[in-house]
Amino acid sequence: MKVFKKIVELQNELFSCRKENKTVGLVPTMGALHEGHASLVRRSVEENDVTVVSVFLNPTQFNDKGDLERYPRTLEADCQLAETCGADYVFAPSVGEIYPEGDNRHFEFPPQSTVMEGAKRPGHFNGVCQIVSRLFYIVRPDRAYFGEKDWQQIAVIKRLVDFIGMKDTIRIVECPIVRDADGLAKSSRNTLLTADERAVAPKIYEALQASVEYARTHGVAETHDKVVSDINAVEGLEVEYFEIVDGSTLLEVASWEQSPYIVGCITVYCGKTPVRLIDHIKYRG
Repeated sequence: MKVFKKIVELQNELFSCRKENKTVGLVPTMGALHEGHASLVRRSVEENDVTVVSVFLNPTQFNDKGDLERYPRTLEADCQLAETCGADYVFAPSVGEIYPEGDNRHFEFPPQSTVMEGAKRPGHFNGVCQIVSRLFYIVRPDRAYFGEKDWQQIAVIKRLVDFIGMKDTIRIVECPIVRDADGLAKSSRNTLLTADERAVAPKIYEALQASVEYARTHGVAETHDKVVSDINAVEGLEVEYFEIVDGSTLLEVASWEQSPYIVGCITVYCGKTPVRLIDHIKYRG
């Protein structure tokens, strides 16, 4: 496996691959790789001749500088994991390599980019679109792999590829959430949890799972309120938002009959720091 830090060096390597008609898969990451990322890499390796894993902690998608500073940085371990999973290349550029002159482009794809995370973290999805579009231009992958934990992000990226004219050349592949045995969704942020915080964090998914059964005999509003109250009743957990939405538009629904595809999206503050944990559950579809 080769590690590249320069755009031109990676592009030269991929040019040679394309001359041999090899397909290219891209797994964009911010580093601190875990089993969830590993599942994306393995899938790309299965489905493409060549797999590129990008490791870039993108500053433009953090609206909280403290959050950026706390984010784990583990490049050496990331490279080991990528290689173990069969990746061919790791692309680990500097901020200056990606943004030599900054990036003043503005992306907005309402409602997907303006609700939930978009409302709570102004500028976040603009930053996501800045880096993902740059990676797509640099790598020109046939397929790009994203985890369903970041449900809203996938909806935004689907709008992005259409906007930048790559809808017909890049396939966005959605991969299932990978969870620990106790149900907590794998996340780079989990490493920031203390032992006590880690012990209560699985209560988030527990409440979401229980709500699926509850929803069979109760309305959307009642189901919403039950999830929020169940999680807030756990010491150390506080719901930032929980929204039950149409799985495509991400707009809130008022009844289960409103859409054939309904998802509950949640963000919870865990612990004293606190650490933001996101998850989702499917109700219909």
